[in-house]
Amino acid sequence: MTEHRPVVPSTVSLPEITVKAVVLSVVLAALLAAANAYLGLFAGMTVSASIPAAVTSMAVLRLFRRSNILENNIVQTAVSAGEALAAGVIFTIPALLLVGSWSSFDYWRTTVIAMVGGLLGVLFTIPLRRALIVTAQLRFPEGVATAEVLKAGAATPHEAGRAVAHDVRVLLFSALAGGATKFCESGLRLWAESLEGAVRIGRTLFYGGINLSPALLAVGFILGLRTALVVFLGGCLGWVVLVPAHGLFFGVPTDRQGIEAAMAIWSGKVRYVGIGAMVVGGLWTLAQLRAPVWQSLQVLWARYREAGTKRRRGEPPGRTTVENREGKADATARTERDAPFWWLVAPFVLLLIPAAWIYATVVDSVAIGLFMTLVMTVAAFLFSSVAAYMAGLVGSSSNPVSGVTIATIMAASLLLVLFMGAGHPAGPAAALVIGAVVCCAAAMGGDNMQDLKTGHLVGATPWKQQVMQVVGVLAGAVVLAPVLTVLQAKYGIGAPTSDHPHPLSAPQATLMASLAHSVFGGAVPWPLVGAGAVIGGLVILLDQRQERRGRSFRLPILAVALGIYLPLKLSAAIVAGGVVAALAERARESGGAGEDGARRGLLFSAGLVTGESLMGILLALPVALGALWPGLGSDPFALFDRPPLGGWPGLLMMALVVGALYRSVTSGHSATSGLGRR
Repeated sequence: MTEHRPVVPSTVSLPEITVKAVVLSVVLAALLAAANAYLGLFAGMTVSASIPAAVTSMAVLRLFRRSNILENNIVQTAVSAGEALAAGVIFTIPALLLVGSWSSFDYWRTTVIAMVGGLLGVLFTIPLRRALIVTAQLRFPEGVATAEVLKAGAATPHEAGRAVAHDVRVLLFSALAGGATKFCESGLRLWAESLEGAVRIGRTLFYGGINLSPALLAVGFILGLRTALVVFLGGCLGWVVLVPAHGLFFGVPTDRQGIEAAMAIWSGKVRYVGIGAMVVGGLWTLAQLRAPVWQSLQVLWARYREAGTKRRRGEPPGRTTVENREGKADATARTERDAPFWWLVAPFVLLLIPAAWIYATVVDSVAIGLFMTLVMTVAAFLFSSVAAYMAGLVGSSSNPVSGVTIATIMAASLLLVLFMGAGHPAGPAAALVIGAVVCCAAAMGGDNMQDLKTGHLVGATPWKQQVMQVVGVLAGAVVLAPVLTVLQAKYGIGAPTSDHPHPLSAPQATLMASLAHSVFGGAVPWPLVGAGAVIGGLVILLDQRQERRGRSFRLPILAVALGIYLPLKLSAAIVAGGVVAALAERARESGGAGEDGARRGLLFSAGLVTGESLMGILLALPVALGALWPGLGSDPFALFDRPPLGGWPGLLMMALVVGALYRSVTSGHSATSGLGRR
């Protein structure tokens, strides 16, 4: 085991949970949770907020006379928890609207579901911290990267101050660029959201298009070329192969033309192929996780046995003693103090009460509500532990949250069918509410462990981080229901309608709704789902072949299935961002821009996502306020009913964003030299 030397030794105590840190944490957690909710509904994926939160925290706290690295770490811990919770919510909660159980986002139920799932994710991973981070010393790559940013900001005050100021300028400039682009496109309606078209050839048609969204470009940049390319290949399979093939064999809808006909084939037919591939991908992912699941459970059991041994010896649970040079035990190390055992047990018991209440109201049965609570508890414990372990191996961004949620909803649906019957109208909603809590817990599990790894490297106090994870969950939970409400009113969620012809696609929520509905007797085209399952199996075989040959390019089935399930214009924009990332990385390495160039590219991308997402939410507010002030109108800023020049001005704007993003990575900056290498 290698020796670990934190930035702040365990014998030194610095202020961590301060008033200014808590206030900044709550504000940033709420803002970035809202931004990630928009992005997840729009693109089907979310991005981590740890590094942007760390940079913002360093910039703001430097305005005060006294601040330190542990305060900055506390802020990024809470903010990261808030944005991770958004992923769990938007992957599942909108499905309740799609199955017809809800007509709108009920504030209290949405908030309670988010809180219960998020807090369970925090509680279930606390006992794993020491085992996975200290004993097993797993990699936790994103946690290490965030720690390097915090260390750089705490380095030589003059150089670090200039570096942080430059990073903040990058973040603010890109956020303004993303927000301005969204305002011109969706607010002023100066151009269309995408460039797309369809051409009829013989009996069938071919579709092509790209969304003109800087946020999607940024997502592709963050994912990198390989992952973005896999998603795009899935999109090509769905739109370039399956849509024309369906038109060739079964004809094109006669009541629609061009793009509408292509969308009809995709949404009514090809999308179910994506569902089949996604289900197979989720089951395969769980099969691959057999060993990590077993290892995480063994680690947890060993941790509880260790705690029991300490109690018998009269030592405080969750604490570790350190030895001095004479081998005698000194005081408990500050950097190893987890939340006490009763801090886990009491909140856990209290959380089961609102969970059981919600479940009982969904099915109108106390007995079935209690059964649902039991299923939820077991699944949340299992998958938050798995997510924590997987975050240590591959990072929290690569955690298979969609896969475990698919498995949870399928298992819960099958169990509920035994109790409620296949035709019960409340069945799909019951399964989805279980899946929602589990999804939130799994999303939190991996994210929490990354933050605790960051704290371990910089010398934070674990129990204080765990308190701030709770703060982040609460801050994110209280804003998500209003955000979902205004987004639904402005853009629509799910399938296109006459009022919302270009809705937020919410791919995961649509998938979860289809799964729950199908188990309870919904009209699902099973031959198409079966075809998707076959395609998923073939992709898995190809991926295994790549692994055996030692190839670096892999075909993860969930990424391919997501591509089939996404509109092609979204995956086209994502792969464009991946291409920019690859070109910028090559230029950076040859030009000697250093690691600071890579960080600036990440910050620029995060700013684009945040700026566009927050502007999208702000533009949705007039719709929600229209009931109070009817004269406000749903689009008070619109200059045109239809964009006068189509999507071409947006393409020019995208080119400018690409140039700025590329330059942010490849240009040198003396004030930031050496950052990330200290």
